Amino acid sequence: MCPESVERSRAEVRRAQILAAAVDCFRQHGFHGASIAQISKAAGMSPGHIYHYFENKEAIISAIVAGDLERFLILTAEIRSACNVREAMLARVGEGIDECLDQQTAGLKLEIVAEASRNPHVAEIVRSADKVCRESLMLTIRDTRRAAGHEDDDATLAAMVEVFISMFEGLQIRTIRNPGIDRSIVIPLFQNALRALLDQSP
Repeated sequence: MCPESVERSRAEVRRAQILAAAVDCFRQHGFHGASIAQISKAAGMSPGHIYHYFENKEAIISAIVAGDLERFLILTAEIRSACNVREAMLARVGEGIDECLDQQTAGLKLEIVAEASRNPHVAEIVRSADKVCRESLMLTIRDTRRAAGHEDDDATLAAMVEVFISMFEGLQIRTIRNPGIDRSIVIPLFQNALRALLDQSP
């Protein structure tokens, strides 16, 4: 491996180390409560090293949001490549619910959204990622609907996307308020709701 590749690999490892530490600190102390000093201590490196990779905490949030978006885009691309897109969507519902019911994951996402309500820069990061997410999901739903013989306008598809996302994001709030949610009951109910959404007549 050439020296440039080795250094790039080390940088990726350090960035991942910082992000993991930041996620833990944000969960424990909130965005404002978590300082660069705390993040650097959790990461096992100096504050100077943190600033070498990230300009500030907002840049760290941007990287966290980008990572979430990348995973979502991979998921929707995999679903669209399936022989039966509708059934592929339904089959992956359980994964989405498991993530939403994870209190640490849900808490972090809600913390970022809360910061977006106060911080215009973070709001821009979150809204930009959300736009890409919605566009990818719209393509997935359009493919599913077309396969069933439905042709929908963009406004209808956009509304379906909002309903779809609201179901899962609402579950993140519910798992904080009611941590005893039974996934085995929720999953089939979500699948039924998604079937109704995908199968409705124009």
